[in-house]
Amino acid sequence: MKLVFAIAFGGALGALARYFVSVQVSHWLGSNIPWATFTVNVIGSFILGVLYESGTLVWQPTAEFKAFLTVGILGSFTTFSTFSLDVIVLIERGAWTTAGCYAFGSLVMSVLGLMAGMMLLRGLVT
Repeated sequence: MKLVFAIAFGGALGALARYFVSVQVSHWLGSNIPWATFTVNVIGSFILGVLYESGTLVWQPTAEFKAFLTVGILGSFTTFSTFSLDVIVLIERGAWTTAGCYAFGSLVMSVLGLMAGMMLLRGLVT
């Protein structure tokens, strides 16, 4: 149960962080280009990389603390960070083709999934 609460609390913090970062970035750079989303995705990926490597090389966090940081905070801040880690893990395993297909397929299918959801709702509403 401690694990669930750690994830939930981290999720709340990550969601708030995403909101405040997005508002500030949009204020600074405008919203014609989705700089806010780009920014949180890059920051989240960077932080997950630091946490992943530090957990491998420097320290061994408890399962609850690791879930609080990765699934909770970064999971709600951005899911792109997890995607980025998945690609790098595949590359480090030598599965370059799989990593490339996964990266390309994830991007294309996510955009198509979003479009399909939008089209479905538009068809139901209009």
